[in-house]
Amino acid sequence: MNGKTTIVIPCYNEALRLDRGAFRSFMREQDVGFVFINDGSSDDTATVVDSICKESGGKAIALHLAENVGKGEAVRQGMRFAFQSGAEYAGFFDADLSTPLSTITLLQQVFHENPKVEMVFGARVLLLGKDVVRRRYRHLIGRFFATVASNILHLPVYDTQCGAKLLRSTDRVRKLFEQPFCSRWVFDVELIARFIVAGRECGAPAPRETIFEFPLPRWHHVGGSKISLLDFPRISCDLWKIWRRYGRRLR
Repeated sequence: MNGKTTIVIPCYNEALRLDRGAFRSFMREQDVGFVFINDGSSDDTATVVDSICKESGGKAIALHLAENVGKGEAVRQGMRFAFQSGAEYAGFFDADLSTPLSTITLLQQVFHENPKVEMVFGARVLLLGKDVVRRRYRHLIGRFFATVASNILHLPVYDTQCGAKLLRSTDRVRKLFEQPFCSRWVFDVELIARFIVAGRECGAPAPRETIFEFPLPRWHHVGGSKISLLDFPRISCDLWKIWRRYGRRLR
C-alpha cells in the first residue's frame, strides 16, 4: 500500500453506495492509500471492495471481518492496521462519500500549516459559500448532540460525528486505538475523550492547540444511513457510558 496518508473506509452492506469510479479516479491522481473494512456485510460489499482494491494499483487493501462488530470497532482495527503499515497520517471517511475524497488534500494541508495539530475533523457548518446539504431534522439533532458532547468533554466541539477525520501518527494518537471502545454508536466522542485524557497524563499542549475542526466546503447527505431516530436511546446510553468512564478525568 503506497502513500504516507491512509484512509480507512468502514463498510457494512455498502454494495449499492460504494462509488467505484470515484475511488478509482482519486487513487489514480493522488498518492493516498485506502483500507476497506468489510464489517461482516451480508450483501455484495465484499465483491465490490475486492474489485476496487484490484483496480487500485496497490493503493488499497481490503480486510474482511467474519461478523459485524460495528463501525467503531471496524474503524479501530483499520486505524491500527494503517499506523502499523507506516502511515504518517491516517483517518476515516464514510463509505457513501458524503464528504468528497478531494477533502483529504485539504485536511492534509492543515497538518502542514499547524505542526502542533494531531487531529483534524471535518465539520458540517451551514455557512454561506459552503455547499453543505443536510436534512433539517438531522441538523437540529446534531446541534443538540454536539452540545451534550461538548459538555461531557469540556471542549466546544461543533461536529463530533462528521465522517471525515484525519490524524497524525504520534505516540499518543496510535495508543488511542489499542483498546476497543466502550461505545458502539458514538465512538468519535470517546476518541476525543481518550485523546484529552492521554494529553493531560503526558503534559501535552491543550486540546484547543492540537485538535482542529475544518469547515467542509462540500457535504451532501446520502440516503441509506444506518442510524435513525430509533437509535437515539442507544446513542444516549453510549454518551452516558463515556461520561461514566472518562468524566472525572475530563474536568
